[in-house]
Amino acid sequence: MEKIVVRGGIPLFGDIKISGAKNAALPIIAASLLTEDECSFLNVPSLADISTLYKILRTFGAKVDDSLQENGDVKIKSDSISSLTAEYDLVKTMRASILVLGPLLSRFSKCKVALPGGCAIGARPVNFHLDALQKMGANIEIEDGYINASVKGRLHGAEITFPRISVGATENILMAASIADGVTVINNAAIEPEVEDLARLLIKMGAKISGIGTNCLTIRGVERLYGTTHLVIPDRIETATYMIAAAVTKGRITLHNVIPAHFVAVTDVMRKMGVEITCDSISGTVISDATASHIVATNVETDVYPAFPTDAQAQIMALMLVADGASVVTENVFENRFMHVPEMQRMNADISFINDTSVMIKGGRPLKGAPVMASDLRASAGLVLAALAADGITEIERVYHLDRGYERLEEKLSACGADIKRIKD
Repeated sequence: MEKIVVRGGIPLFGDIKISGAKNAALPIIAASLLTEDECSFLNVPSLADISTLYKILRTFGAKVDDSLQENGDVKIKSDSISSLTAEYDLVKTMRASILVLGPLLSRFSKCKVALPGGCAIGARPVNFHLDALQKMGANIEIEDGYINASVKGRLHGAEITFPRISVGATENILMAASIADGVTVINNAAIEPEVEDLARLLIKMGAKISGIGTNCLTIRGVERLYGTTHLVIPDRIETATYMIAAAVTKGRITLHNVIPAHFVAVTDVMRKMGVEITCDSISGTVISDATASHIVATNVETDVYPAFPTDAQAQIMALMLVADGASVVTENVFENRFMHVPEMQRMNADISFINDTSVMIKGGRPLKGAPVMASDLRASAGLVLAALAADGITEIERVYHLDRGYERLEEKLSACGADIKRIKD
């Protein structure tokens, strides 16, 4: 097992290039299954979840050339698919593996996909995906932990209204509907930038989609899709994480390869807290500067985009720990996303539960290094940020969670002056 060791209390200064968005790259890679032509994807991050999806595609028989993955380039050709089963051993590590269901079923009329795993941050049921596919004519059976899906002929268009906004379900149905017969309307669709990026890719491949950026998507199915080249958008959650890293250490970091419009909610909260944020959409940069800042408390509620992202909740809590005053964080997306709280408390953080969905953070108490344990991807990032602000040494266990969503995190932070390293236990 590996752990990350941080000696905190060092202001960070420097430049960081933001990687491609994991949550955009995963559905985009899955979409390559919709065509037999070669697809080239650029700015793909080198992450554990990405590698897992490559393995899943290879088990199907797809040709995945990730020899230039260090440059963010990958080529995928799904012209000789020989298996339509996504095995549990691979699927169990990541929730996004369910995204192969729509493309496989729509193109090949059947598939078998293990029920997915991923971070233990609460129930994220797949019934939205399955109910929608059934409306499109699919026969769905759950047996021995697998989703067995089939359809006679092709999926057909349908009007689908999700009971609650779901990014994954929106993406799965968007892909499936692209080569289904007829017109599909998705009501209460997710409008995250990652969903928009997938829609733009599908249009490049020949799909007919309208309503992008709204909660109502209309997809007119086409006979087939074609290969293309696509640049993955930058990761807005990675951007938020490093913006906060500068702030918690009273430093100044310039982030490159960003789209400021994608993280306005985070920018607004940080400015309220006293951090100087300078965005330049033309150059694709943002500067997070807390060198002269007096960080003050504020309240945050997470919700679906464009509200404050749940994936940045643990990170903003780290900033609240060094703020003057009391902050309240309310989690409206996942019911079990405060597992980093007891670990932060080990670092002398003053955090108390108001109820199951809200916590109060009383900032200003000096943080102290301590051994802590990561429970999920974003909790890991929150603990790293708290460690950067703490006095002394913090050892963070189970850092394999970080590798699912952050590319070269220690390297990027070290380049800005952080005393951070990864060691084997």
